[in-house]
Amino acid sequence: MTSDISLAFAHPEERAAASASADPRDRISLRDHVVEADIGAFQQERGQKQRLRFNVVVETRPHPAPLADDVDLILSYDRITESIEAELAEERLNLLETLAERVAERVLAEPQAMRAFVRIEKLDRGPGALGVEIVRSRAGVPMRVDEAAVHPVVVHLDNAALAADDLPRRLDQWEARGLPVILTVGLPDLPRPVTGHGPTQRRIDLLAIEQNAWALAARDPRCVVVATRTEIDWAMKHGRTIVWAPSKLVLDAVDGPQSRDPVALALWLAEVMAADRLLVHGGVSVPAGSRVPVERL
Repeated sequence: MTSDISLAFAHPEERAAASASADPRDRISLRDHVVEADIGAFQQERGQKQRLRFNVVVETRPHPAPLADDVDLILSYDRITESIEAELAEERLNLLETLAERVAERVLAEPQAMRAFVRIEKLDRGPGALGVEIVRSRAGVPMRVDEAAVHPVVVHLDNAALAADDLPRRLDQWEARGLPVILTVGLPDLPRPVTGHGPTQRRIDLLAIEQNAWALAARDPRCVVVATRTEIDWAMKHGRTIVWAPSKLVLDAVDGPQSRDPVALALWLAEVMAADRLLVHGGVSVPAGSRVPVERL
């Protein structure tokens, strides 16, 4: 009985370990994350910010292949804090139980998540912490459709636009649209190895595009080069401007583009990201059949 009482008040991580299934799972945790929110059913709580403390543990399915230090293969800690922020921003709630349910549901929408322990405590309502804790499994949570997905603007720059003196002004114009911006570039005006072998030439061309991306990064501090889907998603949610380094996403995609044409790659990315539109600089040809509106600049 003593151990049961002790476990009842233990950190969710200990409770997760005590109730683990026979199948091995990894765990990630968020400890003592404190935010302020207007929440509560009592009249005196309305219009008053109070501190909430979150402790969240998520059991994840171990990845079958070596991680190779690849951030796209794991559940990012940002997904937990972003789930909390998104639910607090959605609407004012009366009950911690409702908030905990919604946070767990959002976390379990991530493909790696299998079970979530969510503990939320009010720190300003009494002499101690008042709270709730729930446990939810992936099997018991309906699939959630994110209707608040961010639709970026994808801008493809030719080398003349990349080197233009007015690049900062153009960045200002694109950012003024109010949408996050993904910049893509083409091959640099430099010689590169020619192998005469499709798969190796494809990798060489992708790496050459990435060299051009880093050249763009030197032009303006807003032009941050990113390679993983996790980095792109984070930047989109935070309204950042980024430059796409294509190798990883293109080579990892099951049904990815086989073309080495930079504009075709930009269009593929725009469709993957459900972009608002693709803006194209220069006299380049755009593949037919685009599902994303294309504008020439």
